[in-house]
Amino acid sequence: MADFHKIALSLGGDLGDTQKWFDFACRRLEEAGATDIVRSSSYRTKPVNCEAGTPDFLNCAVTALWQGAARELLELTQRIEREAGRPETHSSRQARTLDCDIVLFDETTVDLPELQIPHPRAKVRQFVLEPLAEIAPDWRFPDGESVQEALQKLL
Repeated sequence: MADFHKIALSLGGDLGDTQKWFDFACRRLEEAGATDIVRSSSYRTKPVNCEAGTPDFLNCAVTALWQGAARELLELTQRIEREAGRPETHSSRQARTLDCDIVLFDETTVDLPELQIPHPRAKVRQFVLEPLAEIAPDWRFPDGESVQEALQKLL
């Protein structure tokens, strides 16, 4: 039996009922085998590097245990986004129903064309770190820095 991996995801959205999409994403993670799912509070944030007129986002963090590979988790998160109505090809500068990014996968680094873990911009985005610090402040990035330490550098 494969080992479980500690995973951290960042969820965001600014179209439709975002809380409903967060609930949906957590249900789909559980249905796919994720366990010990914990979800942070939701945080309203201004869009970053988005088209003019993009509505404010709601963001939250989710931690869980995952038994599959990182690439399998990526396939699942992309499927969840599509099931939530996000087009398969979509600019990161546009509004969306659901964004589901992998922030951490244990304390490992993944560097593939389609997947970079930790998320390359996680440590410079308060809307990623603040919700994650609420539920997993002591989780560490591969360089040894904790989520809380990374957040403190931004504040």
